[in-house]
Amino acid sequence: MPQSLAYNDLRAGFFVSLIALPLCLGIAMASGFPPMSGLITAIIGGLLVSRVSGTQLTINGPAAGLIVVVLDSVQTLGGGNAAAGVTYTLAAIVISGLIQIALGALRAGKLSAFFPSSVVHGMLAAIGIIILVKQSYVLLGVPAEAGSIVQQAMALPRAVINMNVPIAMIGLIGLAVMIFWPRLPFKFSRSLPAPLWVLFSGLLLTFYFDLDHVHRYHSVVTQFLTQGEFLIGPTFLLNLPSNPMDALYLPDFALIGTAKFWFCVFNITLIGSLETLLSAAAVDKLDPKHRCSDLNRDLMAIGMGNTLCGLVGGLPMIAEIVRSSSNISYGAQSSWSNFFHGVFLLLFISLGANLIQEIPLASLAALLVYTGFRLASPMEFAKTLSIGFGHFLVFVVTLISILLTDLLLGVLIGIVTELALHGLRGLKPAQIFQVAYRIDEQEPGNFHVQVHGAAVFSNFLALKSMTGTLPKGKQVIFDLSEANLIDSTVLEFIYYFRAEYQRSGGTCEITGLHKHYAVAKHPLSVRRALRG
Repeated sequence: MPQSLAYNDLRAGFFVSLIALPLCLGIAMASGFPPMSGLITAIIGGLLVSRVSGTQLTINGPAAGLIVVVLDSVQTLGGGNAAAGVTYTLAAIVISGLIQIALGALRAGKLSAFFPSSVVHGMLAAIGIIILVKQSYVLLGVPAEAGSIVQQAMALPRAVINMNVPIAMIGLIGLAVMIFWPRLPFKFSRSLPAPLWVLFSGLLLTFYFDLDHVHRYHSVVTQFLTQGEFLIGPTFLLNLPSNPMDALYLPDFALIGTAKFWFCVFNITLIGSLETLLSAAAVDKLDPKHRCSDLNRDLMAIGMGNTLCGLVGGLPMIAEIVRSSSNISYGAQSSWSNFFHGVFLLLFISLGANLIQEIPLASLAALLVYTGFRLASPMEFAKTLSIGFGHFLVFVVTLISILLTDLLLGVLIGIVTELALHGLRGLKPAQIFQVAYRIDEQEPGNFHVQVHGAAVFSNFLALKSMTGTLPKGKQVIFDLSEANLIDSTVLEFIYYFRAEYQRSGGTCEITGLHKHYAVAKHPLSVRRALRG
């Protein structure tokens, strides 16, 4: 590796590790796992997975999107025993990793296309709301209300009234840092990541409030509140083992013969694989060199990492989009930045474990509340609505279904809703899983792709696979004039294919859309054939 590239990757890896450190700790705690579990996963993702993955610039590690499924697994399998739930969940992670290896070997990376974009966005928004609600209690320093996520959300005003003021100050200051630090008009505010300053502010407030000792906090400000004194102490700090080897947990396969075990395996595999494939594809769009990832190889590499994580006490990992985009912004050139990020995390826990234990849980909660809000922000709702009311309806139905049931059932309800809407638009039962298309090389180097009937998320896998066989640097025409229905997922793929194909030196043209009307002004809106 040239020296300049090595320096860029080393620098990017260092800054990404500063972002990853608090996030890995916070994600682990929110998942019901020991905090060190998140760091174990990121270190394995950097040191091992980066060497065998099919991507160049992605950062592997635990992600907020998996908090919900992992916590549900711990609670379901543990039956009230958190420690047992962790060991049973580790077994589920091992099996999930082996399944991902098999899926990658079977070239199942393309299956992510089966999930409509409206359902995926609804799933992510629901995950964001769940994270935001659950972590708000940690940020405020009060115990979470029992009950469903809807009941917990409705009880949040009461939690605000009864908040532990010094702990809430730590959390709210951290949240303010996450919001305003990147917006400061200074160059140094962009060079040092906001999560690092959240940690720094949290550490300062730990010493200010003396959280190392149990005592009651009273100040001039709090004497005007209904509750003038607040009990604070080490319970509001991270609890790390003095010996890092004590953080290594072993999986327990005792429940492998039960349905609930395999349900958890399926959830972890589905959500983890889907997020990995979507994130890797998104990172490719950000890559300045426009390199394309081998998604099947990446899925196998993630599976290897997850198998090892489950064996030694780590959380499941994915290709994480936020850290990956930061990796690119810091000038990363290759997968060595992911490797260096793992090296730096290993150094941090080896040399600075005592300092890490002084991090307040409220600071980590602030990071996750901010992450949850970004996943479910009003902008996401507005962006989805701009694509069309039907797209927005599926998004909302998926979101609400997940909040009222669970992730898997909510996603299935979203898919069924999308298919039902397509049925109203003219999709025939025979077209649900089969799209009619023809490809002709009309003259040397000139390929004409004709699509007939309905092209929707559930049937275009064959069409997507076919486009991967087209030679580079030629001329491709996507003729959609004979299609009577084209949905947003297919349109998104076709537009992306055109951009990538032209970037690689070929030409690509999309024709026939003038024979359709769009349900909204957005370019990804569903198109239906004009009558007459």
